Amino acid sequence: MPLINKTQTAVPSGPGPADLTRLRTALTVFFALDGFLFAGWVVRIPAIKQQTGASASDLGLALLGVSAGAVVTMTLTGSLCRRFGSHPMTVASGALLSLSIALPPLTHSAFALGLVLLVFGTAYGAINVAMNSAAVDLVAALRRPVMPSFHAAFSLGGMLGAGLGGLVAGGLDPTAHLTALTGVGLLVTAAAGPPLLRTPAPVGPGTGAAADTPPPTGADASHRMPHGTRRIVILFGVIALCTAYGEGALADWGALHLEQDLHAHPGLAAAGYSLFALAMTAGRLCGTALLERLGQTRTLVAGGATAAVGMLVGALAPTVWAALLGFAVTGLGLANIFPVAVDRAGSLAGPAGVAAASTLGYGGMLLGPPAIGFLSDWFSLPTALTTVAALAAASAVIGYGSRGVSRPGHGSGSVPEVRPGHESRQGAESRPPQEHRALAPAGRPSRVAQSPHGDR
Repeated sequence: MPLINKTQTAVPSGPGPADLTRLRTALTVFFALDGFLFAGWVVRIPAIKQQTGASASDLGLALLGVSAGAVVTMTLTGSLCRRFGSHPMTVASGALLSLSIALPPLTHSAFALGLVLLVFGTAYGAINVAMNSAAVDLVAALRRPVMPSFHAAFSLGGMLGAGLGGLVAGGLDPTAHLTALTGVGLLVTAAAGPPLLRTPAPVGPGTGAAADTPPPTGADASHRMPHGTRRIVILFGVIALCTAYGEGALADWGALHLEQDLHAHPGLAAAGYSLFALAMTAGRLCGTALLERLGQTRTLVAGGATAAVGMLVGALAPTVWAALLGFAVTGLGLANIFPVAVDRAGSLAGPAGVAAASTLGYGGMLLGPPAIGFLSDWFSLPTALTTVAALAAASAVIGYGSRGVSRPGHGSGSVPEVRPGHESRQGAESRPPQEHRALAPAGRPSRVAQSPHGDR
């Protein structure tokens, strides 16, 4: 017995509180960088469209390069994270995204633009799956519903990137602007990368599966996840898709709608996405408190309904200022739906669920803009943007229906959600005995380190 006790104290139990704080800070920076670079690109789309001489449908096809690169990469990134770790993949993807953003303004045809956007989409898809996989591990270790805070950083980065783009749109050509963003991105990656590279991903409730095998992610997840669990994860992925479609549509087409249909000044048109991102940031900064007060189902339903109303105003309003108000309301409504959907998927299937739901969600964000392009050619851009409202309303309906979805292997119980006042008790009940964790082999999670609800 004395020998066992001595062994227990000698085995590391994982990252300490200081390490978790450093990880949270570094991940927050990468989420912000992702939003900053993406917004820097989207506010220059009108200028690059004019430079390439592309029609609306040609631009839609070129933007499909982002979608194709990202969706294909997302299905592979889970496997790469499994092999190399989500932290190194986040750093590598951040560097590639920073380099690829300088490519679009170097093109002079829609075909060439589509090819370089394929590279940009590859980097964008990789960093989003890697970041979210790292974030779900950290959220489980922290035992608090803080996922919205990471997505708030993305929105804040988007707001800053769009705001800066709006300021320089009149006096700086896209090549100089996006090349400068490459330098900023590489500097930020070099500063925030080392904490991720030095610290392994934390192991905590919700990080998945059995001890001897890390949970499958990405393409592996779709084959190895139990059928019933996969069906439920896909349900939350569809919710994420419906709302991310709106975020992508406003990012790529919001400024063009204000400038082309409502005759706004280019600087004011660029500020439209900045206002949308600001509203999303505010909503996500309040996301943890909102989840603790209302619970996840009410948050999903209220957010979808609010976004539907806001987007109808934003798409059909006859004046610029009314459209801007609609964009802001849409941002508030969409703010927490995506993070909640990804977190629910992660609570069911660990990182495998996060990868699957993220792939569907970001697929919606990236496939939405080309769809808007085709619809705007067939009908009009305002009419095409009303599809954002329709899908937001659909997410509210699906979110309401998800309250009674059964979890595989648990009888008729519903999918567990974060309910007001239950987080602390749930975390305490799920905490494995200290001696069992200590006896686990170093670098491998104990078999009792499951999700708070017993998901393996």
